[in-house]
Amino acid sequence: MSENTEKRQMPMGGRRGMGGVVEKPKNFKATWAKLIEYSKSYVPAIIIALLAAAIGTLLQIVGPDKLKDMTNEIAKGLPALINGKPIIGSIDMNAVINIAWLLVFFYAGSALLSFAQSFIMATVTQKISKTMRTDISQKINRLPLRYFDKSSYGDVLSRVTNDVDAIGQTLNQSIGSLVTSITMFVGALIMMFYNSWILALTSVGASLIGFVLMMVIMKKSQKHFVSQQKSLGSINGHIEEIYSGHNVVKVYNGGREAKKTFEEINENLYNSAWKSQFLSGLMMPIMQFIGNFGYVAVCVVGAALAINGTISFGVIVAFMMYIRLFTQPLSQMAQAANNLQRAAAAGERVFEFLDETELEDESHKAKTLQNIQGNVEFKHVKFGYTPEKTIINDFSAKIKQGQKVAIVGPTGAGKTTIVNLLMRFYELDGGEIFLDGTPISQVPRENVHEQFCMVLQDTWLFEGTIKENIIFSKQGITDEQVIKACKTVGLHHFIKTLPDGYDTILNDKASLSEGQKQLITIARAMIQNAPLLILDEATSSVDTRTERIVQAAMDKLTVGRTSFVIAHRLSTIKNADMILVMKDGDIIESGSHNELLDKGGFYEELYNSQFEAVA
Repeated sequence: MSENTEKRQMPMGGRRGMGGVVEKPKNFKATWAKLIEYSKSYVPAIIIALLAAAIGTLLQIVGPDKLKDMTNEIAKGLPALINGKPIIGSIDMNAVINIAWLLVFFYAGSALLSFAQSFIMATVTQKISKTMRTDISQKINRLPLRYFDKSSYGDVLSRVTNDVDAIGQTLNQSIGSLVTSITMFVGALIMMFYNSWILALTSVGASLIGFVLMMVIMKKSQKHFVSQQKSLGSINGHIEEIYSGHNVVKVYNGGREAKKTFEEINENLYNSAWKSQFLSGLMMPIMQFIGNFGYVAVCVVGAALAINGTISFGVIVAFMMYIRLFTQPLSQMAQAANNLQRAAAAGERVFEFLDETELEDESHKAKTLQNIQGNVEFKHVKFGYTPEKTIINDFSAKIKQGQKVAIVGPTGAGKTTIVNLLMRFYELDGGEIFLDGTPISQVPRENVHEQFCMVLQDTWLFEGTIKENIIFSKQGITDEQVIKACKTVGLHHFIKTLPDGYDTILNDKASLSEGQKQLITIARAMIQNAPLLILDEATSSVDTRTERIVQAAMDKLTVGRTSFVIAHRLSTIKNADMILVMKDGDIIESGSHNELLDKGGFYEELYNSQFEAVA
């Protein structure tokens, strides 16, 4: 509703700060414990997948050791000088073939286990994500409007999309990758020391030099990445701001100033992006340097050990592969750890949302509103959006069935709040509201909502046909009823001029005026056919001529219904049966249009001020 719009325009919250910098979770362990508890039904499948990943990695690790044996078998047949005479040893092809088949079995088994792990994790994570999205969707329906007063819509959407996706991606990729990397790193280290502790220390020492360089570069580049993301956020915000207000910028000749600001931000973005990309670009060459330096060190030291007879030639071949298996997982572990932090931050926001206080369960309430005539009574109603600030102080009013009641007053007087309370969007702090003598607090909220149809200032339409938009959630509506409602509001002729008539799809490409959109929402209210009607600033966004058309349609809609009209244009509510004038949360005047003018009070001031403003 219109008065709550300002309260809801809060900065969009999210897992990321300005420009997308990932925030660290407040409690990493607690969040992951919650996530594991939430996914407990899938934990056995996840464990099986991780075991498959670990076993598949172990099979890869054993591979170089078997290649060592194959190399040694082949080396037996190479020329050798014994006592100065060349002797050609025979190669045991059976042994070579057996080792080759064993390697095929190992690598094929590793590939199959990796496929099984990917299949299980992809299935499990999508089911967890689906369940999480469903829980969030159901949670939204159980949350009070107070929650949305303090949270932006973008923040809620971010939890449903970005945060759930981050959790799913981490479960699907990073956990398996982390297990694989740790297994690969530890396994390769063990196998290197098993084959030759001297070459193992040589390999580790050679790798450490490169990793020290990597850590220095990562530390240096991090501040530039942060600066880059901040500048990126600034430039995106500036562009959106300028292009959304393009006409204003043109009218006030602000193009030069806007361009100057853009160039300053763009220069900062260029500097930070160049430095960050240059430094991060050094990572791959350094990784290659680590591998190549390790190869050289192993070859030199290995050759010396082989000449002394300490190791066989096959050990050198095995170490060439083990160096790659040893260095590769470290960068993967760092990336996986970062993703785990990201998932924990996302999980923290999702569980924070799921733990929000819900509306009271009303399944035990037996009373229902049936065949409502439309008599409404507000009795000493008191309410505040926050405990420390009361909006409605002591509101009392009686409205008879079929009456058209206008609620007027300055901005912030509590007009929309009264309607929110009438529909039980909020619970009262004091007093009671009665529908046909029944306190609405004693019946379920859904039953209260069924008694109202509503036309708001903002014309809410969803992507679908015109007919679907008019019917919305009402069951058992025929085409004849839809056509009759559109004829009543004066929309039928326009719809028939459209290529697909009532089956015309409403989307971004549909060129409907604000008045036509409003008439569709009025037709929707007619189809709802509830005994009470709420019109909240329904003509404020249209021009004077369209206002007359919309007003005529609304007059037809109000026939036979108790209606509540919130309007700033007082000229539109002259024919109201009762006008309630609100100021600072209280009714200070009530009566018909002419009666209030004759009193010469606050309403007369409001009414005359509008015409003075026009003059």
